[in-house]
Amino acid sequence: MLISEYLALRNQISVTTGTAVGTAGVAPQTAENAGESFADALREKIAEKQGVEFSKHAMQRLSERSIDITSGDTLDRLNKGVEIAADKGSNDALVLVGTNAFVVSVKNNKVITTIPQEELKGSIFTNIDSTVII
Repeated sequence: MLISEYLALRNQISVTTGTAVGTAGVAPQTAENAGESFADALREKIAEKQGVEFSKHAMQRLSERSIDITSGDTLDRLNKGVEIAADKGSNDALVLVGTNAFVVSVKNNKVITTIPQEELKGSIFTNIDSTVII
């Protein structure tokens, strides 16, 4: 066998040796699971943009107590306060924004309840590990 014949034959045979380097345990990319990972990534990006979420209880308290978080920069300041608490390693924080107080689960990025200034006097906040005044 000549070298030219050997090289021609070698180029026609495919050799499989197992998984490619760095892909062990990774499922092959299909249209179905590519859509799922894209959807998950999209949800994460949307959550990052929106900042904190409000629990059902917190939404009820906002409505009952006529607390308007859309006016001014209240929501931006609340998000900044939660970000500061997260940077310090807080799990549950009291975030004071203007005249309102927000009890926030920092690890879940969710407002648990809201309290207006009128109801703050004499209030005791338990099960929090930090307070952010912003």
